[in-house]
Amino acid sequence: MTTTTLPRLAVTAGEPAGVGPELLARLAATELPADLVAITDRDLLRRAAILCGLDLDIIDDDGTRIASRPAGRVRVHHVPLGADVHFGRPDPRNAQHVLDLLRVAADGCMTGDFDAVVTGPVQKSSINEGGVAFSGHTEFFAERTGAEVVMMLASPELRVTLATTHLPLSAVPAAVTPALIERTLRIVAGALTSLFGLAHPRIAVLGLNPHAGEGGHMGREEIDSIIPLLERLRGEGMDLIGPLPADTAFVPAMRERYDAVLAMYHDQALPVLKSEAFDRTVNVTLGLPFIRTSVDHGTALDLAGTGQADPASLFAATRLAIDLARHRGHP
Repeated sequence: MTTTTLPRLAVTAGEPAGVGPELLARLAATELPADLVAITDRDLLRRAAILCGLDLDIIDDDGTRIASRPAGRVRVHHVPLGADVHFGRPDPRNAQHVLDLLRVAADGCMTGDFDAVVTGPVQKSSINEGGVAFSGHTEFFAERTGAEVVMMLASPELRVTLATTHLPLSAVPAAVTPALIERTLRIVAGALTSLFGLAHPRIAVLGLNPHAGEGGHMGREEIDSIIPLLERLRGEGMDLIGPLPADTAFVPAMRERYDAVLAMYHDQALPVLKSEAFDRTVNVTLGLPFIRTSVDHGTALDLAGTGQADPASLFAATRLAIDLARHRGHP
């Protein structure tokens, strides 16, 4: 990418029976300043556009860089379906199709063909029923690239990162080791600088237990491992706050003190974020050798095929991908 060309974004449609194809069609109809390359089945995208009442100009991607894109024009990298699509009814025979979307996008980013990837929602259960063990986009891209990654959920008001992602709650205490927290904090701090342009990022760290252990009366993980680790990293110059009780860490006065939060597990912090900014929250994978953003919602099978799904989260994910690509693309 140069300053005279548009950032080239791979946008995956995700689960073909979900709302992803329709959201992608609505994205193509916008004037967002990006070269949108739809990674999907060509005919499925046309069908989704018709459902949404859109007359899109869908052309095959030839890999060239462009300086402008009119609203309603989208290039497509065709990935054929494995089975006919019935909206609202995922078919495990399309599991390989969904994985192929992700491979095309990731490999294209690795070769520099794409400047970022924006992912639509997938149906994890259908992929697993198709015979492929799959726990999520984040884990897929980490394995594909050999990178150590961290999940961030970002809204205009708040950035939340996770030490553990899709684990049963019973498995979290054993997984939250000092080594894991240290690795996560280093990735988050590096990404806040390299991706978001924060020279001295401030990170709030939540405790594992209620009231951050309350001096050991509600658990000793904070005293035995988290506090000593944070003190050591502060000695290296990292700006860390905590461990903080999760029930007070998100009040306005506390938010002014940090740039991002590290939560110990998935549901410790994400309900706060989603309750106040569900349609403006973007999933960002930190630590990858490329930019990846995503919608922060599921496949909405009950809305699929109606043309009524709200594209706000996909628009937000695309805008953030554009901003991050522009930031990275400048010398």
